[in-house]
Amino acid sequence: MKFTKSILVLFVFLIASAFTTKTNKGYQIGDTIEDFKLKNIDDKQVSLSDYKDAKGFVIVFTCNHCPYSIAYEDRLIAIDQKYKKLGYPVIAINPNDPEVSKGDSFEAMQVRASEKGFTFPYLFDEGQKTYPKFGATKTPHVFIVSKQNMSVEYIGAIDNSSRNPDNVSEKYVEDAINSLLAGKKPTKTTTKAIGCSIKKL
Repeated sequence: MKFTKSILVLFVFLIASAFTTKTNKGYQIGDTIEDFKLKNIDDKQVSLSDYKDAKGFVIVFTCNHCPYSIAYEDRLIAIDQKYKKLGYPVIAINPNDPEVSKGDSFEAMQVRASEKGFTFPYLFDEGQKTYPKFGATKTPHVFIVSKQNMSVEYIGAIDNSSRNPDNVSEKYVEDAINSLLAGKKPTKTTTKAIGCSIKKL
């Protein structure tokens, strides 16, 4: 009897664990995302609904201090400048808790954006309520969303060379956007995000 109860308890635990793992993954390809409203570095609130003429969004979770994020800053600016006019603006979000990651305060974000000349909004995920919905785990971590159905079309890395832009041979984000602009689904919908772990309490 004790053995049977132990097996039953173990089975329930495994089922519960599997369910928890599944529900904590965040958005998957094809899922519909919820809009959000977060504070930009200019102190104004920004939401996706503000972009009336957009066809979609390149939502990237990034931060100030991570060397991977820093290595991608110029590439993100270039992507925004290239695709914003075609309907796919970059929306950057800092998911880190500034109490854990001192270099990621709102004030530090303002300084970094000014220094680099960000052409895109740089939003602060205050209270860390947005990134868990997406299931972001790294900085940077990209989610391309189509505005038509607010559906997730691509999740992962920006390209295949996290450190050196000269070694890039696959531009995952650009390839995905180009497919969407051509009315097609991206050939590659998921890649592994390479970066620093998101800092939380």
